[in-house]
Amino acid sequence: MKHDIKSLTRAEIAELVKELGQPSFRAKQLTQWLYGHHARSYDDMTNLPTELRQQLAEDHPLISGSMINRQVSSDGTRKYVIEFPDGARVETVTMPSRSTDGSAKLSICFSTQAGCPMECSFCATGKGGFTRNLTIGEIIDQIVIAQTDMELRASSLVAMGQGEPFLNYDNTLEALHIVNSKESLNIGARHITISTCGMVKGIQRLSNEPEQFTLAISLHSAQQNVRNQLMPAMANTPLPELKRALTEYRNKTNRRITFEYIMIKGVNDTDEALKHLSKYCEGMLCHVNLIPINRIPSSPYQPSDSVTMRKWVDALAKRGVETTIRASRGSDIAGACGQLKNSL
Repeated sequence: MKHDIKSLTRAEIAELVKELGQPSFRAKQLTQWLYGHHARSYDDMTNLPTELRQQLAEDHPLISGSMINRQVSSDGTRKYVIEFPDGARVETVTMPSRSTDGSAKLSICFSTQAGCPMECSFCATGKGGFTRNLTIGEIIDQIVIAQTDMELRASSLVAMGQGEPFLNYDNTLEALHIVNSKESLNIGARHITISTCGMVKGIQRLSNEPEQFTLAISLHSAQQNVRNQLMPAMANTPLPELKRALTEYRNKTNRRITFEYIMIKGVNDTDEALKHLSKYCEGMLCHVNLIPINRIPSSPYQPSDSVTMRKWVDALAKRGVETTIRASRGSDIAGACGQLKNSL
């Protein structure tokens, strides 16, 4: 049975090279071609023996995704639709900016699944259904395609595109281990964020990873009934259970947690909602990102007004909770949070 070479982990590549009777250093060379030089053909791998390249091409095809659509926002954000050979599609978003010294920065929001099974009520991706998990190579392909198009190296990565990363934990983490490595993109772990709906087992596994990846939780409400309404797939994970897992994560890693909180007028932006969120953050090293909801077709939800947003920032700050309002980018091309649905 043929397996795409980029669906294999580095350990599996090393084992494959051994099975083919090649010295162990060939595995490092092969990995560098795949993820350091981003070769699109075995013919490019000139320091590998011809016989090995032929064997790999026959049994382990080198498959890459292709950009089939690109849209550019008025704010400079770019959204790509990337298609894989089986027809599965994902969206990837780039957000360029400038640092305080004027140098160019680039954040890439990538997907870990084609579609999403979580069916959050405010999200266009979930309404489109779930196709499948992405392979290691398909996750990395998005980053490479985006960097190439922007002609700029990524300074930060966020697994906040389509899908729930912890439902594709092994492939997602192996991809991040690779892009963090010096042989590949060499992006620092602290500049890589993994966003989850709050999968407890995934949080526990992440606490054992040696790299200091940043953890973000899509919270959206600290009231159980409201969260169940917004995120029905998470109804079987009570908020106290999630907080215990996050507290254990914090105690084990000493890393700050980010709470992503989409602000929806009259739903989760009430005084009662603010009180519950303030209470939930007590005793935790956390940062809260308030995000006015982005409109999607046929949704009844409306974004909170600026006065309410400012009130929340001030109130949480008084409780010692660092809070920011995250400006939406790319909403005019349906590239902002909650809008990704593989539209051309």
